[in-house]
Amino acid sequence: MPKERLSATVQSVKGLKTVSKVREFEFVMDEPKNLGGTNEGMNPVEALLSAIGGCKVIVARSFCRVKKIALEDIVIKVEGDIDTDGFSGKNPEAKIGLFNIKTTYQIKADNTEEEINSFVDFIEKTCPVIDTIANAPTFEKVVERQ
Repeated sequence: MPKERLSATVQSVKGLKTVSKVREFEFVMDEPKNLGGTNEGMNPVEALLSAIGGCKVIVARSFCRVKKIALEDIVIKVEGDIDTDGFSGKNPEAKIGLFNIKTTYQIKADNTEEEINSFVDFIEKTCPVIDTIANAPTFEKVVERQ
């Protein structure tokens, strides 16, 4: 399969509020009021957790027939633990980002527990968002002045 470049453009709107545009879609990210935002959208870390869950659901739905899973319904809850003292600079030794991510799968399917567990392992190995986090890509930066 050919390589493809994906792209998102994020613009500052006001204060901590941003608008992310991808293809013909857009969504707002912000911070809660207690962190200086206007609480008009999820924060970027919550968006990342949502991306993880969304990716896993899409993998499950895309491969359930091939893996012979009679998937009736799937709900994925993704939780992340963060030490806010890292980001705020209060503790320079603390990790700035998430240090633990937990996924809870709620699966309704007429399959054995062993088949479901094997399918969940497959989802974890096949999710591009998880692969991106677990096997960090190279990062480039370009600064352009307006």
